[in-house]
Amino acid sequence: MSRSVLISGASIAGPALAYWLSRYGFTVTVVEKASAVRGGGYPIDARGPAVEVLRRMGLLEAARERHVATRRITFLDAGGAQLAQIEPEELTGGVAGQDIELRRGDLTDLLYGAVRDEAEFRFGDSITTLDDHGDGVDVTFRSGLRRTFDLVIGADGLHSNTRTLVFGPEKQFHHYLGYCFAGFTAPNYLGLSHEAVTWTVAGRTATLYATDDSERMHGFLSFSREDAPLHAFADPAAQRDLVASYFTGDGWEVPRLVETMRSADDLFFDVVSQIRMPVWSKGRVVLAGDAAHATSFLSGQGSSLALIGAYLLAYELADAEHPAAFAAYDRRAREFMTRNQDLAPAGALMLSPRTEEELAARNAALRDPDGLPAETSREVHSNLTLPPERVVTG
Repeated sequence: MSRSVLISGASIAGPALAYWLSRYGFTVTVVEKASAVRGGGYPIDARGPAVEVLRRMGLLEAARERHVATRRITFLDAGGAQLAQIEPEELTGGVAGQDIELRRGDLTDLLYGAVRDEAEFRFGDSITTLDDHGDGVDVTFRSGLRRTFDLVIGADGLHSNTRTLVFGPEKQFHHYLGYCFAGFTAPNYLGLSHEAVTWTVAGRTATLYATDDSERMHGFLSFSREDAPLHAFADPAAQRDLVASYFTGDGWEVPRLVETMRSADDLFFDVVSQIRMPVWSKGRVVLAGDAAHATSFLSGQGSSLALIGAYLLAYELADAEHPAAFAAYDRRAREFMTRNQDLAPAGALMLSPRTEEELAARNAALRDPDGLPAETSREVHSNLTLPPERVVTG
């Protein structure tokens, strides 16, 4: 049975895979281009089977201790007047008291802590070449190191380097959903606490999100655009100018947010998109998490799917050689992943309506709780039963 595994990526799917594969007797190496596990970041959610995965990892209590517990989301009109105020579960389909919301950095820290003594972590490095010669995969790292592994798993995100090296250019799998966004931290000058405030006009949304009572909060500026602005990815100044150009003349706190965005030292700019692939594996290489099936934040399910997918992939590898294991992983997971991806259009309508007609429909739904997509989302989130835990011996 294949036993040495290289995992590219140390965010959520990567460390979760490292934990389960190490538990099943694999020798695991994780390579991460960042110099350390990344802290901070916006809040994410663990819902449905993902909560059970955390329990099986022994992390559920620690995750609940870090629960953010967002109390409300306030929706504003173009002039800043309140349209509606709802509990997050009414929008996301979450289950109060069961689901967990925590800062992305808190989750990655918990996952890393659970496996750092069991797997080798190579920070500040990345894969430059992969040669799958049938009996193994020869890997060359950016540092110059060369090693051979039985299997390679790409858990390196939406813009996966592993996927490009093995499956070809990203554009054939990248499905742009028509939005761009900029995320950054900002002074909490409104005194927000455990809440989000979101301002929307057709095609543009500005959101402030405070996870606690601290002096900092998260700012988000998103806008609809027909084509993806690929020219801006290599130029931070172009990113800032592009975002600012879409919010010229807007009201409420938008001018202040734009200025904060321009000077933020932690700006994260990207397009809102999904990865959809006909297969997730090729030879001895397989993809997991966003690298395989990115859902976009419009579905609210990326972190949950990363945890669930990692559990399922490791579960199959523990019992079969890689060709059979990869096929079983695909059969067990694909429908669930696709259905969660399909939640994105409803999320887009609620969070970032493009047109005046969509905005009016969204506002009408906010006034009528039965018009919100929560029930449908909740059914999709939970529509998978995890296989039982494997008994580990020796």
